[in-house]
Amino acid sequence: MTPDQVSEIKASFSKVAPIAEQAAALFYGRLFEIAPEVRPLFKVTDMKEQGRKLMGTLAVVVKGLDDLPALMPAVGALARKHNGYGVTAAHYAPVGAALLWTLEQGLGEGFTPAVRDAWTSAYGTLSGAMIAAAGQSTTA
Repeated sequence: MTPDQVSEIKASFSKVAPIAEQAAALFYGRLFEIAPEVRPLFKVTDMKEQGRKLMGTLAVVVKGLDDLPALMPAVGALARKHNGYGVTAAHYAPVGAALLWTLEQGLGEGFTPAVRDAWTSAYGTLSGAMIAAAGQSTTA
């Protein structure tokens, strides 16, 4: 990721953060629509609280993008935690798609090609690190 991409992510996230609750609801609604097989992973989950956790985690990640090596231990720990919930490598693609869709809905015209590319790059980097940290293969 380039410094310009990090700037794009930070600027765009600052516009989504004020509507965090709505963004989280959009994200999970879209995720369950495009990947209904993940819904059982949330069967005992308070979705409002899960939405707060999602947005809080995104805020930490966005803040940490300036120093990816320092962020990676937390990313690895998060991956191992998700692995324990039953998350597999195959789940990361629809999560990324739901994230991009949510950002597009929240940002409207502000979801430019540069913003899309920046978030796609960041998600690719971080999801790849999470899959590796969980000891999973993307070909599974």
